[in-house]
Amino acid sequence: MTISTQSSTLFRRACRSLVGGVNSPVRAFRAVGGTPIFLSKARGARCWDADGKSYIDYLGSWGPMILGHGYPPVLRAARRAMVRGTSFGAPCEGEVKLAELVKQAFPSMERVRFVSSGTEAGMSAIRLARGTTGRPLILKFSGGYHGHADGMLVSAGSGALSLGRPSSAGVPLKIARLTLVAPYNDVGAVERLFQKHGKRIAAVIVEPVAGNMGVVVPRPDFLPALRRITKREGAILIFDEVITGFRLSKGGAQGIFGITPDLTCLGKIIGGGFPVGAFGGPARIMNQLAPLGPVYQAGTLSGNPVAMAAGIATLQALFGTDPYRKLQDLALSLIEGVYEAAHRRGVDVVVNGLGSMFTVFFTKDPVEDLAGAARCDTRAYGRFFHGLLKRGVYFPPSQFEAAFVSIAHTPRDVAVTLAAVDGALSDL
Repeated sequence: MTISTQSSTLFRRACRSLVGGVNSPVRAFRAVGGTPIFLSKARGARCWDADGKSYIDYLGSWGPMILGHGYPPVLRAARRAMVRGTSFGAPCEGEVKLAELVKQAFPSMERVRFVSSGTEAGMSAIRLARGTTGRPLILKFSGGYHGHADGMLVSAGSGALSLGRPSSAGVPLKIARLTLVAPYNDVGAVERLFQKHGKRIAAVIVEPVAGNMGVVVPRPDFLPALRRITKREGAILIFDEVITGFRLSKGGAQGIFGITPDLTCLGKIIGGGFPVGAFGGPARIMNQLAPLGPVYQAGTLSGNPVAMAAGIATLQALFGTDPYRKLQDLALSLIEGVYEAAHRRGVDVVVNGLGSMFTVFFTKDPVEDLAGAARCDTRAYGRFFHGLLKRGVYFPPSQFEAAFVSIAHTPRDVAVTLAAVDGALSDL
């Protein structure tokens, strides 16, 4: 493994003052081995480490950088806003304008509330669902990530119809037992959980296209069944589109699949690289939030003027250029090239993707849920990751994450990447 000298030095320093040397666990490279690289700058489709080595970047800050790094209109908007004030803790016009743009793209979001992260969006949507229905239980799916609120750090229990159990220390069992867990893409399991727990389920929360066990695409019947079951049972359907919102289409996954959820969570792209989250839905539900209703939610930096300005500029660029065909074509070129290289090298891979997001799984079997993802060869992925890294290509440092294409990527970048893929596979 080729390690940046400055990154190694910085990591040793970081370990003396930051927990594990990082501020988010996956950055520590524990899933792929080796020492994490420290980035010093990024522009367009490239990033540079602390030693000045450049990489074609498919991490994209875990999804937000759909326009590429340092997109000039976004930088200009953020600078203009920053000069006027970095934080008000009071209403500003930017909040209104960004909410109007979100509503334009997501008709299901009649009312919007901005927060500062995807975790806050998910946590708040769940509280709102419970407050609206008066029910205690939430149903999520194995491998789905909805932030690190206590009730979402829950894995499946020992039985198919059991209540959840904590997947993190510090989560009380009583809280975990308020979360039900079903396998992704398993409509039968959802039906059985509703049969058992009936009118105690407040909401079903789902990534309409999973991105946190690697990319897993819903079966054709999965999302329509969730909509049908929740309507029948009087439960709220929450689409967590923190990753897929404005990533897969202007209207997110719900625009592609034609499913209207009750609540939607957004993040990443709507901040243009700044910390922003949002949740929204019809007025009849959203008006249960304070100050209009009894469900409390607040945040000092919610609607931050700089983040709002960056988000506005990002969405205006997406609306003006309609880049989704280009993004899909670039991603498809990558996916087809990975399959060709893997076949040539005699390596079993499955590449799941939709739009501009994809994951390379080291397995010969389809990956349709967490169990399928868990059977993949993570050691092979780790070697593949480092093989790419030494050839100047930055993929996610975990088998169970999505890679992303931006409009800054070019066919030349794809060609260089595929040459690196071929070399990394040959190393295996």
